Amino acid sequence: MTNSIKSLLAVFALLFFGLSSAYAKDDAPVKVKDKGAMQGASQVSIVAFNVGFIFESVDQTKSTGGLMGAFGGTTKAQSTLDGVTPEMMQQITDAAYADFIAKLAANGVTVVPADFANLKGKHGPSEENIQLEKKSKGKAMFYSPTELPMQVFLTGDVAQRQSFGNFGDAGRAGQNTFAVQSAAKASGIPAIGAVYLIDFSDQKRPGAFSFGGSLKVNANLSVVPDYSSISVYGANGKQNEIVLNMPVSVDGEFIEVADGSSGSEKAVQSAANVAGGIAAAVGIGLPRFGKTRKFTFTANDENYQAGAIALAGATNDLVIGYLNQQR
Repeated sequence: MTNSIKSLLAVFALLFFGLSSAYAKDDAPVKVKDKGAMQGASQVSIVAFNVGFIFESVDQTKSTGGLMGAFGGTTKAQSTLDGVTPEMMQQITDAAYADFIAKLAANGVTVVPADFANLKGKHGPSEENIQLEKKSKGKAMFYSPTELPMQVFLTGDVAQRQSFGNFGDAGRAGQNTFAVQSAAKASGIPAIGAVYLIDFSDQKRPGAFSFGGSLKVNANLSVVPDYSSISVYGANGKQNEIVLNMPVSVDGEFIEVADGSSGSEKAVQSAANVAGGIAAAVGIGLPRFGKTRKFTFTANDENYQAGAIALAGATNDLVIGYLNQQR
């Protein structure tokens, strides 16, 4: 592990371990459903650990102001991520999973092998169409750790919370969930399923690449809230859930951003900020009229991978902190 990753992880750990008492319920970094599934547990099995990487998104917002905006013009941003190879995504996923296990162990929880005999899955990765927001859609590639024998999706994972999504097969996910619940009761060991979705742009994030109407595009790395969660299936038949309520993000020189529609604008995200949605960034001003703008985000190989690993580690810090409270 490089010194840069260690430094980022240390900052994230300090940042998030105290968050549970610093926020009101609606503003908390996570939404927690604690039904007692982890109570008294010193062992867990992990049946699913999926890390998704958004590589294409289309964001749309109504433009207000400006000549065309006054007549209801709409601006769209079509963004694509280049330069992130399958090998990089697999390595990031494997590092996130290893870190997750290590941090559970540091909190007195041992991971024991899960029984996959009755589970249905593929070897992955899996490409999925996702609905990010009401006016934003995208595509993501989901990877499972090399250490797990197959890629498993459970009820409650991304698509099951979005009726228009296509994250795996709902019937297979339901069968898997029933099998996991049954195995947890039979073994007396709670089972965990995890989903992290990593984005390279966030239109709601303030102060970034601004163009058209109110639409924002930037090059930060973030774990997407609502889609990213931890589910625990207890030996007692109960289920706990920890869902990110706000993005976990890190900014740095990870990605070069170019206006792919004309090739005339180019900028590099340069801030070394860490926060759940606030960063300094370079702005690109574009006209306010109804038109599609294409942006190409090209990853800086080593920086992107280091940043994504640190980001996953920070998310592990956050969710495991809450998971430990449930014991």
